[in-house]
Amino acid sequence: MASWLPETLFEIVGQGPAPSKDYYQLLVTRSQVIFRWWKISLRSEYRSSKPGETKESHEDFLENSHLQVQIALIFGARTLDYVFNLCEGKFDFLERLPDKLLLNIISYLDLEDVTNLSLTSHRFSKLCKSDELWEMIVQSACDNITPDMRALAEEMGWRQMFFTNKLQLQRQIRKRKQKQGSQSSSQL
Repeated sequence: MASWLPETLFEIVGQGPAPSKDYYQLLVTRSQVIFRWWKISLRSEYRSSKPGETKESHEDFLENSHLQVQIALIFGARTLDYVFNLCEGKFDFLERLPDKLLLNIISYLDLEDVTNLSLTSHRFSKLCKSDELWEMIVQSACDNITPDMRALAEEMGWRQMFFTNKLQLQRQIRKRKQKQGSQSSSQL
């Protein structure tokens, strides 16, 4: 299963905590953890310092507490935990799926499951509330989506449209048509 993984498993760049102006890159490949830094300083003793790099195998990284502390300070404990998991061979394949594929999968879930999934992470919350998902759900629930319905959904949002009852939708479509008719007659 690991052969399905790309060569680069994770990459993040960032600036060191204040007052530092130094830049850092953390790269996790299938076999190594690579940590790079660039010293940015107006002090004359640091002006000529060259970028640095540390490469460790996954096994060596798991034992290198000094490098782990640096990563936690610069990128945070969650990033360190994630890198630890990668080095231990614990890959989150679901996290690697593209949004479009996840939206397609989510569109087959029951509404209660969509709600529960939205509570699991920021990414799933965003996906479960997206107009793309709710458009797919509305299209699977409705036999025919008229151009008027589509225009109303674009205006009010697909999720809102899904939870609005039929009579309210018909009333809103009628109002929309009347409004467009009065605007077109006033332009003449």
